[in-house]
Amino acid sequence: MSAFDDGSGPDFGAPDPDFGPGDQGPPPLTLEERAGILDDLAELEVFRTLLEPTGVKGIVVDCPDCDEEHHVDWALMAANLRQLLDEGQTGRHEPPFDPDPDDYVSWDYASGYADGVAAAADRDEPTGRHGTGRHARDD
Repeated sequence: MSAFDDGSGPDFGAPDPDFGPGDQGPPPLTLEERAGILDDLAELEVFRTLLEPTGVKGIVVDCPDCDEEHHVDWALMAANLRQLLDEGQTGRHEPPFDPDPDDYVSWDYASGYADGVAAAADRDEPTGRHGTGRHARDD
């Protein structure tokens, strides 16, 4: 299970405003949250491996803070996840200049694409065994 239960992939909002200069920052991540982020990192690498050769530059994320879509390239998304893992939150990052929305896909789209590739690979397996397809997180 992902660290983000809504199924839409990571949520990279602004740092929590409840933590002021004298605070210690966000509470430590639980083991379940850490495992979810590690799963997201692994899944992101699968997405990048499959989609980057087709021209997809990254993931589009719905931002709950500004109600806008943010276009995040593969490397920045991975860096955000690593920062979330290390620090329990992500900082603000400069979005790409004038991104073409057609170059980015949602986490759900990337996940479905990966599932389709896995199902096709299982179906075409030379042993003749027909699999049911697997999600990247099922490994």
